[in-house]
This record gives sequence, C-alpha cells and structure tokens, in this order.
Amino acid sequence: MKILLLNGPNLNLLGQREPGVYGRETLADIEKNLTKVAARSGCELECFQSNHEGALVDRIHQAFSGGVNGILINPGAFTHSSIALRDAVAGVALPTVEIHLSNVHAREEFRQHSYIAPVAIGQILGFGPLGYELGLKALVHHLGGAG
Repeated sequence: MKILLLNGPNLNLLGQREPGVYGRETLADIEKNLTKVAARSGCELECFQSNHEGALVDRIHQAFSGGVNGILINPGAFTHSSIALRDAVAGVALPTVEIHLSNVHAREEFRQHSYIAPVAIGQILGFGPLGYELGLKALVHHLGGAG
C-alpha cells in the first residue's frame, strides 16, 4: 500500500516558525517518524512539500496514475484559499485525510474554513505531530489495512 504525504506552504519552516503554535519538531523529524510508522503498517510513504500551489496540484495528479492508494495532506494556508487543491483531490478521488498541527477552529476566524474538508474522508487537527500518525493510521484502516 502506497501513501502520499503532502505538506503545503511554510511547513518547511516547522521547528522554527511559531513554535508555540506548531511545536519544535521539524518537517524532517515528522517525515522520518511517519515513515517508520508506515513501514510497521506495511505501507510505503512518499513525502512531498511545496510552497507552490501548482506543484501540489501536479503531485496530486501524479498520485492518481502512480499507484498511490491514499493521501495525507496538511495544506497549510492553502486549506483556506485553494479551490485548485480541493478540485485536484476531488478529481483523483483517492481517499484523503486532512491534517493540521493546531486546532484551526480555536484560531483566527479565517482559518476555520477548509476547502479540502468536503472532499476528504476526515480531518485530524490540534494534536501536533501526533496528528500525522493518527491520520496515517485512520487512512490505512479506511483502506482495509491494519492501521
């Protein structure tokens, strides 16, 4: 089973960007841990981060024909602004779990709307880096694996 992990804009700054909100773990730390969790679940994890909307859309399109079974996505700020990402997720129809490190519903009002949520099978938010692991396990379970 192949899972694609997508991270959107500014997530490359994890560990240094607003550590009180996003924590001190880097994206590399999160990806390294999640790769181990995926392997224990019998999955291959591909990781991709971009600050560019089009690059994320292209990677979602590639997932469709690249043997990917499901997507984990932290769209970052694109959560609240990108109809293009929403349409890409809907277009490929791969089971997708949306992840956020912080509880976006406890933050600024503009962060409380997600264009991705209506086309995702679920959301995990507010649990910091653990949310990635929870999202992976939920997606693997949804796909019929032993998440």
